[in-house]
Amino acid sequence: MELLRQVAEGIAAQFGSNCEVVVHDLSRHPDHSIVTIVNGHVSGRAVGDGASSVVLEQMESNDPEPKDHLCYLTKTPDGKILKSSTIYIRNGRGKVSAILAINYDISKLLMVEGAVKELISTQEPAQSEPEKIVNVNDLLEDLIQQSVALVGKPVALMNKDDKVRAIRFLNQNGAFLVTKSGDKIARYFGISKYTLYSYIDIKQEGKSV
Repeated sequence: MELLRQVAEGIAAQFGSNCEVVVHDLSRHPDHSIVTIVNGHVSGRAVGDGASSVVLEQMESNDPEPKDHLCYLTKTPDGKILKSSTIYIRNGRGKVSAILAINYDISKLLMVEGAVKELISTQEPAQSEPEKIVNVNDLLEDLIQQSVALVGKPVALMNKDDKVRAIRFLNQNGAFLVTKSGDKIARYFGISKYTLYSYIDIKQEGKSV
């Protein structure tokens, strides 16, 4: 982690105060995965803050061969547009143990996009909406709203199969890695925690989910 801290400080120094560099330690709890952050004012985060959706996805899937996600757009809660890259760091055994994230604030550059088009190009197909950088508690709320949108009806109108589908989505996207998320999700869907975890265990085979 000391080497990654040096790398983070070097990248931030090279590109200035608009460049945030974050190191996530995947051995830590998702609520406190940030061990190094330089220029944290860009996203409003600090050392000890929680994971982003990218980090939660890696912790949940434990994918041994994730592909680095380079040059994509993200959006902070206060509306800044960032050009971001996520790089997976492996330990001596080849296991992903950390994530190095680079977030460059291009909000002002977008105002003069015509003059600096090559500089801010993401080299990927256009995104209809930038991905959001949020703290872990905000992320849980966002995932819940995504699960409701997936089902396509408000909770009050959901039947059992609808709720199973929504909760399986939350489980697959790392929502239950967030501290006390089970209590909040159970309350939101109007079910007990016992029912909540029984829904997670329901197999897809033969079920209308």
